[in-house]
Amino acid sequence: MFYKDERLALFIDGSNLYAAAKALGFDIDYKLLRQEFMRRGKMLRAFYYTALLENDEYSPIRPLVDWLNYNGFTMVTKQAKEYTDRQERRKVKGNMDIELTVDAMELAPRVDHIVLFSGDGDFRPLIESLQRQGVRVSVVSTIRSQPPMISDELRRQADNFIELDELKDVLRCPPREPMIEREPVAAAAN
Repeated sequence: MFYKDERLALFIDGSNLYAAAKALGFDIDYKLLRQEFMRRGKMLRAFYYTALLENDEYSPIRPLVDWLNYNGFTMVTKQAKEYTDRQERRKVKGNMDIELTVDAMELAPRVDHIVLFSGDGDFRPLIESLQRQGVRVSVVSTIRSQPPMISDELRRQADNFIELDELKDVLRCPPREPMIEREPVAAAAN
């Protein structure tokens, strides 16, 4: 439940939200996401957290990060760490939980409601602490994927659970129109 006069902040765990939307079969339009929550309350901030592989020539997430940065989101990024596991597989580690937690705790005295876009059970103590400070917390994730993308303890701790699948029609990127081949227009003879 949202109240129009409440001060609101969004905290988006980028990789977690991406995985949940992908599991539900859609891409998120972040402009629509921001508009939807601005409609629900007085949005003070929309944070987006992601790790980046800086040593790659091209990072597929870079265009999104740049777009979000120029369109009203506060970007929080750090360089991901790359390593090889015991089976010689390339792994990437870029957890942003601490950064998100610190920012939420710092902003808590200035907001009435925090919306956390993540299903990571590690955030349960954060929600519990925010609630002790009088902040209402909604969590956006999904239980409709296989397996569910939200931990049961996180969903139970939140004041409000918002099923991402129910926001699909509001947040989905519009489908791209297929390219139509056209015959070249011949110059008119005089």
